[in-house]
Amino acid sequence: MSIAATLEQPSATRAKIEVKGKAAGLDRVLTPQALAFIEALERRFGARRRELLRLRKERQARFDAGELPDFLPETKSIRNGHWEVDPVPSVLLDRSVEITGPVDRKMMINALNSGAKMFMADFEDASSPTFANMIDGQVNMQDFARGKLAYTDPASGKSYALNDKVAVMIVRPRGWHMEEAHVLVDGRPVSASLFDFGLHFYHNGKMLFEAGIGPFYYLPKMESHLEARLWDEVF
Repeated sequence: MSIAATLEQPSATRAKIEVKGKAAGLDRVLTPQALAFIEALERRFGARRRELLRLRKERQARFDAGELPDFLPETKSIRNGHWEVDPVPSVLLDRSVEITGPVDRKMMINALNSGAKMFMADFEDASSPTFANMIDGQVNMQDFARGKLAYTDPASGKSYALNDKVAVMIVRPRGWHMEEAHVLVDGRPVSASLFDFGLHFYHNGKMLFEAGIGPFYYLPKMESHLEARLWDEVF
């Protein structure tokens, strides 16, 4: 069943998605349509994500008992054969210098202007994942996609704006193990991965694609081929 089909189900058949937090820019980011998209993602993939996290614990217990990681027997012909991945988009070919940083507005501008070839905008390790920071990061992503990312320091009055030529942006959502506690579906926190990815893709994906600069994602902290497969199903 497609995401579109999920969205078309009558709302009376399911509990309403709930937002428990407050943050500046909330009305721009968590629009009714965007929330419906996040709800659809969570309903389609949330249960499988939780199952995969359970399998992580079981696999780790086996490793702790002495089992070693290995390849699947059924993939032997692939591993021993000739194969290649699809071509990399041309704008991603030169990753000779890459910078990572938070989704803070001023830091994003500095990173994009740094002279690096790539900027990985990190919603997890480089950012404190408070609800306010996550929403602010999504606001900044919207402004970047629309060519409006700028900042004036309220203390110094110094202004920051993007150069004519900036780094290519890759967005790093939070990992499968994390949840967004401020947004609930059926009383359960949604996947932070689906929250970060879904909001960015919903608001900016088409615009970035048409401009030839994305959307590109760095998907962190996967621990099995099944977790990678789940991302493949999302896409």
